[in-house]
Order: sequence, then structure tokens, then C-alpha cells
Amino acid sequence: MIHESLYYLLVPSAIASVTHTAALARFGHALSDSTRVGVLLALREAPAYPSDLADALGVSRQVMSNQLACLRGCGLVEAMPDGRRTWYRLADPHLAPALDELLRVTLIVEPGCCAGDACECA
Repeated sequence: MIHESLYYLLVPSAIASVTHTAALARFGHALSDSTRVGVLLALREAPAYPSDLADALGVSRQVMSNQLACLRGCGLVEAMPDGRRTWYRLADPHLAPALDELLRVTLIVEPGCCAGDACECA
């Protein structure tokens, strides 16, 4: 017989509901595209207009519009009307520190990526 605490480690569905797994799957989908990751990393610093994000990431405004629609659909960003324009921000304040932690995990996997004060990661 498997010890109860080990059971929860071996059988993720025992502790993760369908809602939990769906939320993480949406997050994974959002992170599967480098433009969407760039948007999320930019928005962890400050809210931004789509045109500014497109310029900063070197993509067309149509591409940015599509990526923002995807991120909205994933529940990770929200649109905030500002007169005739709309700016975007992270939908939850927990996302910025979560993205920071994911970056730390990435750097642990690839430790030579950043050294000292200057990050040279591509």
C-alpha cells in the first residue's frame, strides 16, 4: 500500500482539480510563444499600449493584437480603456513575481546565461 503523502506526489489529479490543470495549461500555452513571453515580461514592469509593445518587440501591430487577444483569452492580461486607446496590464499582481521565479528557474537550468550585473541572455 502506498503511503498517503506519497500517493499525492504520484497522482497529481488527487490534489489538482480540473480548474487547476486548465489554468496551468493556459499559462503554458501563453509561454509557448516568444512574443507572448516578451509581452508578459514587459507588462511585469509597467502597463503599456499595444503599439508601444509592438515597437519594443519588433512585431507588427496586427501580430501584437493577435498575441494580446490570446493572452486575454488565457486570463493573463486585461485591457484598460483610455479614451480612444486601450492599454494592457497583467491581470493578477501574482503574475509578476511568478514570472520572476520562472526566470530564476530558467537561469538555473542554463546557469551561464547571466553572470554578474549584466544579463546577456538572448
